[in-house]
Amino acid sequence: QISWTPLLVLGYLFYLLLGAMVFQLLEKQAETHFRDQFQLEKLKFLQNYTCLDRQALEQFVQVLMEAWEKGVNPEGNSTSPSNWDFSNSFFFAGTVVTTIGYGNLSPSTVAGQIFCVFYALFGVPLNLAFLNQLGNALNAHLLTLERWVQKPGRAQVQCQFTILAIFLTTGTLLFLVFPPLVFSYVEGWSYGEGFYFTFITLSTIGFGDYVVGTNPNKHYIPVYRSLIAIWIVFGLAWLALVFNVGADLMERYLQLKWHKSDLSLAEGDTTKLEDEPEQPRIHIPS
Repeated sequence: QISWTPLLVLGYLFYLLLGAMVFQLLEKQAETHFRDQFQLEKLKFLQNYTCLDRQALEQFVQVLMEAWEKGVNPEGNSTSPSNWDFSNSFFFAGTVVTTIGYGNLSPSTVAGQIFCVFYALFGVPLNLAFLNQLGNALNAHLLTLERWVQKPGRAQVQCQFTILAIFLTTGTLLFLVFPPLVFSYVEGWSYGEGFYFTFITLSTIGFGDYVVGTNPNKHYIPVYRSLIAIWIVFGLAWLALVFNVGADLMERYLQLKWHKSDLSLAEGDTTKLEDEPEQPRIHIPS
């Protein structure tokens, strides 16, 4: 039998190469434009403020970059809310154990960094166990719903398809469609930006280009980011089930395709031997 693993490896590498080429095509020109625009703005700034030289400006830009890396937003003033109040700290703890890791905020003290390492060491397996249990609970509810929907005379495949459609539709509305509306209202993002943040977060990609509750010009309720962290946990469990179903279907499809090809080859060999019975057959012992 021919194994489909090499085909999967080649397909995976091809998918990565395809993504690299598309991202390069879409983003490289925009990056060049933004870089040139930024250099032009620096030149204009030096022309307007002749008391500064290029070295002083570069030092100030470096200060801004260091502040951003430490989680301090350069916009606003010192009266902006702390990044490490309880609500924000709770949200950060959730991004650590779920491995989202936005990157816009990280511990700056040695003690905080050491604690973060050990906190993630035990927190990530705990989070996986919790999501496993949550997934099992969702599966149990799906089985209960399936028994309730299934009626005498109704095909089992049709019933399972109905349950899967209900599961996907409800989860899509709760975790992918409605949340961007909330983010659009609270954060001032467009619906597309809110949907982008929603998927990037729940898939644990977590680029950090969009993060809730970080605009210094907006006033958030204290529990806003804590509620978002709870929403993330349940969304992770739902999307993980969706990904598992997709991966399982893909594996079954590949195995089925190769199984059919093996069967066709075997039938072809049998037909050929029946058509040419006089040719000698060589038996190779296993």
